[in-house]
Amino acid sequence: MLVISLIILSYLIGSIPFGVIVCRFFNIDITKRGSGNIGATNVIRTLGPVPGAIVLALDLLKGTFATGIALILLKDPWLVIACGIAAVLGHMFSIYLKFKGGKGAAVGLGVLLAIAPDIFVVAAVFVVAVIALTRYVSLASITGPLLVTVLMYLWGRPVPYLLATLLVAILMIIKHIPNIKRLLAGTERKIGEKDHV
Repeated sequence: MLVISLIILSYLIGSIPFGVIVCRFFNIDITKRGSGNIGATNVIRTLGPVPGAIVLALDLLKGTFATGIALILLKDPWLVIACGIAAVLGHMFSIYLKFKGGKGAAVGLGVLLAIAPDIFVVAAVFVVAVIALTRYVSLASITGPLLVTVLMYLWGRPVPYLLATLLVAILMIIKHIPNIKRLLAGTERKIGEKDHV
């Protein structure tokens, strides 16, 4: 019962649409602006870096908090990672948004921070470097999870963590298929291209 309760709680935590909530303070419906995505990238384009950074931090903490609770109460890597995945899925398919949501990159990083803080640091530096060099957030969101999966394998982390990062990497690629098409066509928008509000 504890396991089921924690998985459900993790999903509900992941489902909290912080992008929507933060933007409401600015009288903005983020689902109707820019790409319509509730994540930090669309918030940055619509409202600027400060609101976007707040959303990024809150979304990341969703993953860390949900997974951290599981680490304390469950300890078993399979059960811990089940809660982490539930949080990511909650963000992607939020019960509060009729099972719509974001792409899960920030929440996935939050899960990673809880289970492998050293790999998190490497991934964070990599993501920042990719964005700084290319200004494509989507490219960082696609390649980051792939790097994490490789590092989980090379650094001998528990099998559940490896499989979970592989699953998240696959989900990231699927959720970013439109972005991949735009990247290949050269029409993907770069960070810093702000929408008018």
